[in-house]
Amino acid sequence: MTPTTGKKIRTRPRNVAGEPATVTVVISCYNYGRYLPGAVLSAVNQDGVTVDVVVVDDASTDGSLEVARELSSAHANVRVLAHETNRGVVETFNDGAKLAKGEFLVRLDADDLLTPGSLGRAVPVARAHPSVGLVYGHPLHFSDGVLPRPRLSPSAWTIWPGREWLLDRCRSGSNVITSPEVLMRRSVLERIGYQAPLKHTHDMELWFRFSAFADVAYIHGADQAWHREHSDSLSAREVDVLVDLRERREAFDVLFDGPAGTVAEAGDLRRRATRTLVNEALKTARNELDRGAGTSVLYGCSLELARELDPGVVHSTAWDRLARRTDQAARFPHLRGGASARRLTARVRSELQWWRWHRNGVY
Repeated sequence: MTPTTGKKIRTRPRNVAGEPATVTVVISCYNYGRYLPGAVLSAVNQDGVTVDVVVVDDASTDGSLEVARELSSAHANVRVLAHETNRGVVETFNDGAKLAKGEFLVRLDADDLLTPGSLGRAVPVARAHPSVGLVYGHPLHFSDGVLPRPRLSPSAWTIWPGREWLLDRCRSGSNVITSPEVLMRRSVLERIGYQAPLKHTHDMELWFRFSAFADVAYIHGADQAWHREHSDSLSAREVDVLVDLRERREAFDVLFDGPAGTVAEAGDLRRRATRTLVNEALKTARNELDRGAGTSVLYGCSLELARELDPGVVHSTAWDRLARRTDQAARFPHLRGGASARRLTARVRSELQWWRWHRNGVY
């Protein structure tokens, strides 16, 4: 399968005739036994598709494996794979995906859930457009407590040529997908390879790799999954601004050093992503200046990262402007002209990006 050469289209949802699709839901679990029944039931109770679930327990110490086995005993379409030693989230998903039997595949963490009808909404998109390898929609983020009420009626589909979607991601430098709201075509996954051993951006790199070899679709108007946010999650504990920049840089390196590097547009895409991350590093340094922290570790590391990404940046206009502002801040530490206006502009821009993401799945 290769992406189409056409343009992005937006169309009304429609039913597609044929046998019910088979979908394998891989649920990765490490010490989330208290959440696991919810995740499993959200998968096995999906309508309009034939679902099988693979729970992969990554050597949990909280009784998760026993919970998983009880769920398997109660539901014939739930299988359990138990790691004897902890291998991490990447290997946990990959091991489960290699056991998948379905035409389509979903990656679901044990603390997340699928909304009712999620798979029945996603499959018709892929069935109607065989060039689509990845379908996603809007996720609802929540903390422990009552689940937010989901929208269940899709209003439209958008289908992007995969590399057009990838170019947009290189321009933004950011992931637009949380994870549980994705439906993958398993044949594409097996062709392009499983998740790469990245600490925080393994999902991002995989979605981008999909788009290099298949088209991407988005479901408007419906909520496809619930994603739980809590303070003991890996990202909440270990990711800050600089870590995020470096991890995204590594994701793009892995992406273009791998199969995606063979596509005709790879060179241009990689240069676009590098320019974006350089600009973000410089923006981080400017933000530090605006808050009066021009000598902070974050300020210095951001400049170092910009130089690592593009040594030629030191000869750019943006670098010269930043140097002048740095000198001004050192000479007149109590004067930060324009800082409030820049913060306001950045806040408005961020709010507009979030509004676009909530409506269209992209920034």
